Amino acid sequence: MEYSPILHSLHVVPSSHVKNKLFVFCIMLSLWVYMIYCCVGYCSTMPNLTYGSVNRHENDAEVDNQESSLGASRDLLNNENELDSRGDEWDEIRGEAKALDDNAMSGFLNESESKKLPQAIIIGVKKGGTRALLEFLRLHPDIRAVGAEPHFFDRNYDKGLDWYRELMPKSSEGQLTMEKTPSYYVTKEVPARIYTMSKDTKLIVVVRDPVTRAISDYTQTRSKKPDIPSFESLTFKNMSAGLIDTTWSAVQIGMYAKHLERWLQYFPMEQLLFVSGERLITDPAGEMARVQDFLGLKRVVTEKHFHFNPAKGFPCLKRPEGNSKPHCLGKTKGRTHPNIDPEVVQRLRDFYKPFNSKFYHMTGHDFGWD
Repeated sequence: MEYSPILHSLHVVPSSHVKNKLFVFCIMLSLWVYMIYCCVGYCSTMPNLTYGSVNRHENDAEVDNQESSLGASRDLLNNENELDSRGDEWDEIRGEAKALDDNAMSGFLNESESKKLPQAIIIGVKKGGTRALLEFLRLHPDIRAVGAEPHFFDRNYDKGLDWYRELMPKSSEGQLTMEKTPSYYVTKEVPARIYTMSKDTKLIVVVRDPVTRAISDYTQTRSKKPDIPSFESLTFKNMSAGLIDTTWSAVQIGMYAKHLERWLQYFPMEQLLFVSGERLITDPAGEMARVQDFLGLKRVVTEKHFHFNPAKGFPCLKRPEGNSKPHCLGKTKGRTHPNIDPEVVQRLRDFYKPFNSKFYHMTGHDFGWD
């Protein structure tokens, strides 16, 4: 058999020196890959403070420019969110991002934190001012609240309590976990379901003049569906007979006493607090004092946290320890109400009057809507 230099070269065994170099190179490469992986994973868990701060100021400036151009007729509490509203959804996402950032930082500093089912829930009502109340409460260091509406007890109940708990932010011992979903108050199945979760749950309801609330509700819907019928035609079953259509949700929600009866079958009145949506505008610190007392918290959120903007007609939030610009709520704040026939408004007031009277008696508080 002839000698082949090519075959001989293929069978040359590399020296031990080359082997050692390759071995060291592989180890160093593995270490570098592992370090990069660890750094990327760590950075992804840290809150993006710089972006959040800059983005928040840019959004505030945009809100200021939009709202300053609006007329005198304002929907001052028109900042509830719905899944089909892009502007409102962004407010929810921004609020949720802030909660995630806060919770990521606090979780990094305190490993003893854990996710808990809520001990208090804002259950209503839509267009009453629940978003404003939640943002006010989130200034309190002893409150951890999820930003977006979970809709667990009305839409996602079949997913179970473990799924619901995972939506909550982490909290430490002594902190209160909260959520808000305004549709809970008017959904028949919800009282029993919350009671099953915990009969000690504290419930907060933000209420507002039912006529103004109905017009606000309609205004939000029309902003997304401009071709809907007029407010007047939707209000009545029979216009000439003056029969109010109580199946229309905008009307039905304002029948507060009717819904409250269902809640009192499961919870004593002592576990429910009714907050005035009007007073959240005119005296936010006063209403917040009531809420903090009800939740068993120190009165940390006070007058120093609010700045009333006379041009806008509602309070903005501020950090008392800083010099930053006050933060006003939501892009959707300030929608102009349509002009409603005064006769229709008066018929609605007459319709709601017995419901309001019963509601005042049940709650022991006259909200002054009549």
